[in-house]
Order: sequence, then C-alpha cells, then structure tokens
Amino acid sequence: MYPHITQYIDGEFIQGDGRRETDVLNPATNLPIGKLPHATSADLERALSSAQRAFESWRNSSPMLRSQILRKVGELARERAQVIGRNITLDQGKPLAEAVGEVTVCSEHADWHAEECRRIYGRVIPARSSQVQQTVLREPIGVCVAFSPWNFPFNQAIRKVAAAIGAGCSVIVKGSSDTPSAVVAIAQLFHDAGLPPGVLSVVWGDSGMISDHLIRSPIVRKISFTGSTPVGQQLAALAGSLMKRCTMELGGHAPVIVCDDADIDTAVDQLVGYKFRNAGQVCVSPTRFFVQDGIHDYFVDRFVAKAQAIKVGDGLEAGTRMGPLAQRRRIAAMEGFVDDARQRGANIRTGGHAVLGAGNFFAPTVITDLPEDARFLNEEPFGPVAGIVRFTNLEDALQRANRLPFGLASYAFTRSAKNAHAISRGLEAGMVSINHIGLALAETPFGGLKESGYGSEGGIETFDGYLTTKFISQLN
Repeated sequence: MYPHITQYIDGEFIQGDGRRETDVLNPATNLPIGKLPHATSADLERALSSAQRAFESWRNSSPMLRSQILRKVGELARERAQVIGRNITLDQGKPLAEAVGEVTVCSEHADWHAEECRRIYGRVIPARSSQVQQTVLREPIGVCVAFSPWNFPFNQAIRKVAAAIGAGCSVIVKGSSDTPSAVVAIAQLFHDAGLPPGVLSVVWGDSGMISDHLIRSPIVRKISFTGSTPVGQQLAALAGSLMKRCTMELGGHAPVIVCDDADIDTAVDQLVGYKFRNAGQVCVSPTRFFVQDGIHDYFVDRFVAKAQAIKVGDGLEAGTRMGPLAQRRRIAAMEGFVDDARQRGANIRTGGHAVLGAGNFFAPTVITDLPEDARFLNEEPFGPVAGIVRFTNLEDALQRANRLPFGLASYAFTRSAKNAHAISRGLEAGMVSINHIGLALAETPFGGLKESGYGSEGGIETFDGYLTTKFISQLN
C-alpha cells in the first residue's frame, strides 16, 4: 500500500483535514495512488515559527548529539530501504532495484554528515600583540529552506537535510508534489531517531506560493534548491534581492569525450547503464557524446545494441531496467527533440518514440550525425535520449563540450595520460569523471559551474553553505 502523505511541522504529522488535496499518480499507469495535502499560509507560518524556536536551542546542541541522530537515521534508512524504495517506484517510476539502491546509498550521506559534523572547526590566528586573542568561529547560519526535485526524491532531500541539521541549523523542506513518499519517509526517519520538534519540517503544495512565502520571510537565512536552471535563476534572484545565501544545483547537459585510444567496450558498458538510469532523468546524465573518428562507428554500433537490449516497463516488474518518465508531458518533450533532429538530417539509430501503453514510457533513443544547431545539442533533454557526434582532434572536442552555458558533470574515456590531463583541466564543469563513473559519493563534492549553479553538497565542502564565519578579536 502506498503511504498516507502528510505534512510534518513542529514534530507533528499533519493530515489533510480539509486542506486542498491533489492526486499523486503512478507514472507507470497514470492512475492515482494517493492524496497530497497542500500547505496553507498558516501552515507555513507555523513551520517558520517552530523552525526559529528550534534553531535557538539546536544551534547550541552538541555535535555528538547531532552525530548520534544522523547515525540513527542512516541505520533506519538501511532497515527500511525496501519499503521506502517500493514507494519511490510507485510515485517516481524508476525500477525497484534503482529505488532501493537510492535509499541504501543515501544512508551513507547520513553517516558522512554524522562524522563531519563533529569536525566543524574554527581556528586561532596568532595576534600581533600578546595581549590580544584572535579567533575564528564557524556558526550555523539559521533557518534554512530546501527545495528538492522529483528525479531522486530521497537522495536530493536527505543531502540538504543532513547538511543543515549537522551544521546546527533548522530546515523546512518542500519536495516535489509528484514524488512525495520519500520526503515523508525522511521526516519519519528523523522523527524516530529523536530529532527535536521544529528542527525539520516538511510542507507540500503550490511551489510558487510556498517558495515566495518562505524566501521572503525574515526568519529564513539560507536557500538550497535542486531543479531546473530557469526556476533556480528566479529563486536566486529573489534570495539575492534579500541578501540571503543560496546553494543552487541546476540543469546540466553533460558532455562525454571518448578518444580513439579508449577501452571502448568498457566505456560503452558503463555509459549505456548510466545514460538510461532513471530513464535519463538525471542532472548528471551523460547526454552529448563526442566520439573520435577512429572508433566512432564501432562505438555507435555497440552503444545502439546495448540500448536496444534494455527492457522498458513497470519498475515493479521483474527484469525491468528502465521505467517510465515521471510525467506525461515528458513524452512530448522527447518527441520534440527527436522530430527536430530528424528534420535537420540526423539519424535515429534506435528508439525515438513512445512505448504503447497507459504509462509514460519512451524507448531508449540514440541519435547520430547531429548538426550543431539541433535542439538536442543545445537544450537539456532530461530523458532517455543520447546524441553521438564525431570529433577529429581533442581541442575541437573540448571547445564543443564547453560551448553551452551548462557546467555540471562531464565524462571522458582515454588510455592516454596526456589526454586525461588535458581533458581534466580543459572541461568547464564542476565534476569530471575519467575512465569510470565516479560522481555523487557522500565523501565527494557535488556541484556545478556557470548556469548549472553554485555551491557544493557532499565532501568536506558540505557544510560551507550552512555556516557563517565570525572573527573575534579580544584584548585581555
């Protein structure tokens, strides 16, 4: 059974109780599976006031207590991964193994923050006078608001929550209305782990109303957003006008450079799996494949064959390797990219069409011979479509890879140390992975450049956005 969706405010799980409710749909069937209660202005005010009250005590809490709660959350997440994962499959669509894996892997984020929150250090600066003591403190910034997306509903939310809580902040989370079960599960995890009321709140409903209300509140001091570049720009502009700090993890259009000296079979095996994971609805999904002339045809043939072998279906069905797109409108978006490419003379090597049935299924698609002005090479697809183009020399590949305003993730495959060095230094991206897929681990920073945003989540940088720096100079 799909869980009952509630808000979570001041330590209380709040039912609909006459509030406006909308349907939660299963993208594999487009049938309703639950109801989502919408927060009222009074709910938001209650969340804000409880978060401010909780912050006044939580900011002074022992790092050992924060660590203990985060560790317990990690333990509970692993214990409940099957149930939480199944519910993610129901409202998001990804195959069950991917959904359970998302929860299990993200328990490591709770573990990592549990360790790192015990190492939020200040420093002593040697003074010019023996009568002066100079110290630097790192203090929690205050009440935070986190907006998390639908593609990885557990992963993206728990990164933000763990960082805020570990830093000593309180946090209000507004997750995607399409995929609410994971965020409610996170609230339950922290509730059961003993987090004091008000330190974490969860609200649902109209994104525009909620974001405007919360960001404009003088109580809120930090905003963390993961989502599209246009929406992120709007929220960052509003926050900036109020001098509020932001972490923005926005869109991507990840380039892949495959040199002719690469291990092609290994590259194809890894890239096909990563490209079509979560039906390509991944901000760091490899999308623009630049393949050197000497191995282009072999790479394409292998890639197409692997893509054609992917079983598409309901994420709860055995053997499914790719589920539906999260919303019906995404099918029309994929068809738009394919139609534009076809009209411009590109070749649709496989896929390029919706899969018949009630759900939002789209066939794994590979397009070759794309001209530079094709929509696919200029707009983030966010779906199960890969575009492969040729390149002759590495300098040209780097220039084409860097041509867009995106700069989130990037990938390369080469056996040459010289090529690897040039690629790692030359790519304009916040993350570069060479000869394997090595991004988004708890201990590594996750973030982008240019219009892909700013700030990092994960790694030792994880608390930077949630702490302020205070310098104290004291004459004794």
